[in-house]
Amino acid sequence: MNFPAMMVPLAMLAAIAEGQPITVTGYPWAPFISPMGEPFRSTKQGEPPIARWFGQADRNRDSLITLDEMQADADRFFARLDGNRDGAIDPEEIKVYEWEIAPEIQVNSQWRRARGEAAAERSEKADREDGGEQRRGDEHDGYRVDGLQGAARYALLNIPQPVASADADFNRLITRDEFRQAASQRFRLLDGDGLGRLSLQQLEARQPARPKGGRAKRQRDTEDRRIGLPLPEGD
Repeated sequence: MNFPAMMVPLAMLAAIAEGQPITVTGYPWAPFISPMGEPFRSTKQGEPPIARWFGQADRNRDSLITLDEMQADADRFFARLDGNRDGAIDPEEIKVYEWEIAPEIQVNSQWRRARGEAAAERSEKADREDGGEQRRGDEHDGYRVDGLQGAARYALLNIPQPVASADADFNRLITRDEFRQAASQRFRLLDGDGLGRLSLQQLEARQPARPKGGRAKRQRDTEDRRIGLPLPEGD
């Protein structure tokens, strides 16, 4: 028996035992990502994740969410993200958000191709006729590489990273005021009719449909109403 070879894995196990424990958390597909980026996942009770978020944000229980309630919900989540309580979400706290709180929103870096491979494929037709075979590597759990990214796959708005995108002055720090301002802007995007209130039924109609899996195909004559919405003017 090769005893030196056995010593290597034993040494590795000892090193792991002496260090911090490794915890791997798995979540069932798929979460609902709130407008401010908070993940809500399915429970044994079967309540839809979006309904759980809505019930939490609807503080006065009138079955409607107002701008004030949206901002209050943003304040609550901001406090969770601001781990060191210094009044700002910094890059390290963004990292915790992306890797521990909502790992599902990580943009699909594993789909990126080498430069030469990407250049070669640009010369091919992007789509094939219905029934044709898709290019290998163009899908992940039913999603296309040229489709929705990050949190946009599970959210009401097409914002791949809803926490980092609240950094209005691009200084890599997100203050509470910036987070509240983002909540105001996103409320107005969702309140397309300008009624000043949002209902659960109205928001459920905006949820993206999960792909059916297998080879992902671009759907013809479909429109994602979340894409291309302009930010509202003013505060």
